[in-house]
Amino acid sequence: MASLTSVAFTSIGQTSCQRKVNVSSTRSSSSNFEGFRFRTSVFCHCVRFRASSSSSRMVIQCMSAATDVPPTVAETKMNFLKLYKRPIPSIYNTVLQELIVQQHLMRYKRTYQYDPVFALGFVTVYDRLMEGYPSDEDREAIFQAYITALKEDPEQYRIDAQKLEEWARGQTASSLVEFPSKEGEVEGILKDIAERAGGKGNFSYSRFFAVGLFRLLELANATEPTVLEKLCAVLNVNKRSVDRDLDVYRNLLSKLLQAKELLKEYVDREKKKREERTEPQKANEAIKKCLGEYLYSHQ
Repeated sequence: MASLTSVAFTSIGQTSCQRKVNVSSTRSSSSNFEGFRFRTSVFCHCVRFRASSSSSRMVIQCMSAATDVPPTVAETKMNFLKLYKRPIPSIYNTVLQELIVQQHLMRYKRTYQYDPVFALGFVTVYDRLMEGYPSDEDREAIFQAYITALKEDPEQYRIDAQKLEEWARGQTASSLVEFPSKEGEVEGILKDIAERAGGKGNFSYSRFFAVGLFRLLELANATEPTVLEKLCAVLNVNKRSVDRDLDVYRNLLSKLLQAKELLKEYVDREKKKREERTEPQKANEAIKKCLGEYLYSHQ
């Protein structure tokens, strides 16, 4: 079974703050106290305290941890299991568990910001990996549980993916890379991504983003390497990273297809064995029935 390489990210940010507190004192003192340290509900340090006969001034500089502490990978996986409690065949579950670890690390990276191309990439990967799942209803329920466990909106993923797919079907190799000079909802989305990827905001490149780009090219019938190169350039994305991740994606699909074929062969073989075992039993039952009827008729 194919597996994806997990990469750990440091995603906990910190913010600094400074506040001044005036403290009244009834005691006279000419001493200065420096380097006074204490702990409160936030992590504080570098406190300087000066006292005089009338009043004291305390300057506190503190470093507080980010208010939203990201969940652990184990917590995200547990949330998924709580949301979808039915057993998942191992051929699908193995890949899903790898993907949810990967996406957890992407999701809680400090520079992560959701965007529709990322959503299109994930939806494409998910739908192709889950092709042939025994139940369409369960396949969609797993999708809902998966995205919800990551504290995102599964409906938004589907809506944005469909929006980009519909737009891409109406594009050509040339119009696809000319979005900076055009107006429209999807063009605006791509312009925003290009600005953020160029350093004007949060942008975190990922394999799902690479797959989303390639899906746009597929739907526009423009999968030539030169078109991908131009699209990466206008989006300020490294093409070598995209090429590398698309190779990983294709390799994963190939191995999963092989695994599904082996599973189908196994199921067919077991089915045939069961049929072979039941045929003699059915024949014996038919003989017994005929013999019983014959004996009954001669009584």
